[in-house]
Amino acid sequence: MKKFTFRDFLMNLLPVISIGLLIFVWVSFSSKNPHLLATPKMVFDRLIRMFERPVGGKNIFGHMWFSMRRVFLSLFIAVVIGIGLGFFMAVSRVGKATAGTLYNLIRPIPPLAWVPMITVWFGIGELSKIILVTRGGLNPLTENSYTGVRYADKNLINVGRVAGASKSQLFRMIILPAALPPIIAGFKNALSGCFMVTLAAEMMGAQAGLGFLITRGIMAVDRPIILIGMISIGIVGALLSAFASYVERITCPWIRTIN
Repeated sequence: MKKFTFRDFLMNLLPVISIGLLIFVWVSFSSKNPHLLATPKMVFDRLIRMFERPVGGKNIFGHMWFSMRRVFLSLFIAVVIGIGLGFFMAVSRVGKATAGTLYNLIRPIPPLAWVPMITVWFGIGELSKIILVTRGGLNPLTENSYTGVRYADKNLINVGRVAGASKSQLFRMIILPAALPPIIAGFKNALSGCFMVTLAAEMMGAQAGLGFLITRGIMAVDRPIILIGMISIGIVGALLSAFASYVERITCPWIRTIN
């Protein structure tokens, strides 16, 4: 059993110190400039009022749920399309020549640059937001899936062929395990990308979500609401990061052992 040292204690204490320092700066600045930054008390009081008089018909948990629902639905679609497209380009010369060419033309275009066209095609409803957020998670999944398959250990593949393994066995037992760590890394980046694009999409015509909440605060010059939205974004972001790390531990336990 590893002995708990002072250095371990200090490493565990540093996150608490960092958060405490941030709160100290917030309290110090906001108490002298409440017209620029809402104080913690103002934020807490406004949060309580949100449960009595919900913003847009929803309290803070309702807005969190709407944002996370958009993220996970879009992420699921991005996983199916991105991994499938990456594998298709990696294992098929036809796929690389056709889908790969089109993908490389579309890849450099940022997700938010699609807003005008998606709005014209699908309006400003929920479907357009899901399409936009899905686009935000597509690149890392596609590229990492392609890279993982293409750079699988050729020696292991040759050994498998000599041993008489079929194509499906080679893929299932050699190529897929080799491609899994890059795919999971792409999944983590895609989750982050989907979340950021969700917040941007919610600032354009949404009726619920954390991005909508911040927009409502800006329009009403309600500084506490803006901070509530920002703090909630930080909390949801931390939860999503923990979820991504959990998926990584489950799917690639050997990475944790190496680290």
